[in-house]
Amino acid sequence: MEREDFTVFYPVTTRWMDNDVYGHINNVTYYSYFDTAINRYLIDEGGLDIHNAPVVGYIVSSNCQFRKPVAYPEAIESGLRVVKIGGSSVTYEVGVFREGDPEAAAFGQVVHVFVDRRKHASAPIPGEIRAALERILVD
Repeated sequence: MEREDFTVFYPVTTRWMDNDVYGHINNVTYYSYFDTAINRYLIDEGGLDIHNAPVVGYIVSSNCQFRKPVAYPEAIESGLRVVKIGGSSVTYEVGVFREGDPEAAAFGQVVHVFVDRRKHASAPIPGEIRAALERILVD
């Protein structure tokens, strides 16, 4: 995946504890980078109230492809785009890039299903969130 494939970027602050004994960011940490970028977008652009919204997104599927090692204290950023929107679900693609690097060090997909927080049952994507998702939808 290339930087030009993404429309929204968020800086990521790598932390000392992100490195593993092999001297690079541990694979599980990339999922937290993905989750942070997605939720930041939903909060900032979709108006998601993480504490009180009656409908929220649950991750039901995720994957990651690793291409280049990254290590603390490198400056990185997460690129975000949407590749599919359904009635209650959305598929995101996220790329993790070293600052200024056109090629992703890692990239993956995350699927959210929106659910009624009380019922724990799928629910339609709220209008303001759907509009925000449509703004970064790619063909």
